[in-house]
Amino acid sequence: MKRLADRGDRAVQRLAEIEASITNLSNEDLLDLADIFKAEPRPPIGEMAFLEMARREISL
Repeated sequence: MKRLADRGDRAVQRLAEIEASITNLSNEDLLDLADIFKAEPRPPIGEMAFLEMARREISL
């Protein structure tokens, strides 16, 4: 059980790091990332990019 909990904690930490790295992208890099992942249905990283674009009020 402890091993599973540790793996879950590491996954949550890694996801937070990914979200932070997307948030820290410049507008140009964020637009590039969103362009790569714009196909529907969007994978989670694409959704994160588009949410950040909406927060910044920028679009492709």
